Amino acid sequence: MSSNQDRIEREYALLKQQAEAAGYHLNPDLAFTKALVEGLLINRERYGYPSCPCRLASGVQAEDRDIICPCDYRDADLAEYGSCYCGLYVSAEVAQGEKRISSIPERRPPAEQRGAAIPAAPGAVPFGLSQPVWRCRVCGYLCARGEPPETCPICKVKRDRFERFI
Repeated sequence: MSSNQDRIEREYALLKQQAEAAGYHLNPDLAFTKALVEGLLINRERYGYPSCPCRLASGVQAEDRDIICPCDYRDADLAEYGSCYCGLYVSAEVAQGEKRISSIPERRPPAEQRGAAIPAAPGAVPFGLSQPVWRCRVCGYLCARGEPPETCPICKVKRDRFERFI
């Protein structure tokens, strides 16, 4: 095995371990997933950070913070489509072969809109927050995002155990 293949294998094993520990799943298509891992490694060498291999990075970390893997859009894509935009992370249903991945639209806003405050619908989220806050009813984990995570990264319960906290 070449040294590049060794690096890909090591990085894949690390990503898989981290994903599973946090309640996430990597795409079960190993060849596809390892090609994405190779892209992450290339981007880490090129830019100094592992930007999503399916998006065009600027090379300025502050501008690309939202697409550093795992990107800011992963959980919303998993909840809505069963896979993140690049297909590295998948839902439990996809990982178990119960659901197929389909086309996933780009969720990342255009460059001129990134970092701008997202206006909340009147009365939707109190205290001027741009996202609701979800609480795991089992362990108390809090997260601010549009939807609760598929699995709690702390205690590993499913999303139905989350309640809207704020």
